[in-house]
Amino acid sequence: MKTTPVDAADLASSVLSVPPLARAANGTPSKAENRRMVDWLRSGGVTTYLYGGNANLYNFGVAEFSGLLDLLEEIAPDDGWMIPSIGADFGKAVDQAAILRARAFPTAMVLPLGFPATPAGLASGFGKLADAAGRPLIAYIKNDGFLDAGDVARLFRDGAISAMKYAVVRPEPKNDAYLAAILDAVGSGERIVSGIGERPAIDHLEMGLSAFTSGSVCIAPHLSTAILKACQAGRLAEARAIRESFLPLEDLRDAHSPIRVLHEAVRLAGICDTGPIGEFLSNLDGAERLEAIARAARELKARAEASSTEKPRSAASA
Repeated sequence: MKTTPVDAADLASSVLSVPPLARAANGTPSKAENRRMVDWLRSGGVTTYLYGGNANLYNFGVAEFSGLLDLLEEIAPDDGWMIPSIGADFGKAVDQAAILRARAFPTAMVLPLGFPATPAGLASGFGKLADAAGRPLIAYIKNDGFLDAGDVARLFRDGAISAMKYAVVRPEPKNDAYLAAILDAVGSGERIVSGIGERPAIDHLEMGLSAFTSGSVCIAPHLSTAILKACQAGRLAEARAIRESFLPLEDLRDAHSPIRVLHEAVRLAGICDTGPIGEFLSNLDGAERLEAIARAARELKARAEASSTEKPRSAASA
């Protein structure tokens, strides 16, 4: 498992997968099923595993946190980078940061708290959390003005954060004054990743962000990796063509809940048994809805499996 400090090359080396947390019937995390998830992702070239919202860690207790870290260490590939999440409220996050301090994980992501919080208060809190953890953390921005652009730059300079996940949804991802202000303040997008899956990822990478996070990569890691590699090579038309395969499932996630649909999609595609989704959420039900999710997930996985058997592009054809 990666234990070295985070650098820009780490962020660009892989799609940052955001898997669900597979649980046994009694709600406890399942080592066997989560390992199946990681093994499938690794087969498609994904080496970064970020456990956050899709894992329902917003509702994960402090008392369970050490056990989760044990599990992530045990299922990590030798070249894998495991990223747990802490928070979202400060009290829970600082207790988890203290636990993290004694462990080998190079960072953790701070889940975003919408209320009660202010940009200045969040900036101050990030510094305290980094001190408690004894390492830089990853900021996660989901809403306009969550952190002031100048404070983002200062947090990078002060070593409180080593990376940022940017996930503010826009009708036109390139028309984003907030992201532009952050990029201008920070001076580069090499430590900022697009945080809303494949749909805006290509536009964000064109703007200079280093890589992207994805939930649907859990269904089709080979295709999601191909999008990242195509973008990095400047083959944007190819990347956009591959992205089309993800849109039916992404449309269902947008319509019914990104977290809950992904949880069922992974199970219905036969990747692993995700089990119950965890507290304060409920598994999706309804035969018609589950049938649509199953169809989209299985078709996407089949395309990923087919792509993995295709002859790689030669340097000349690239």
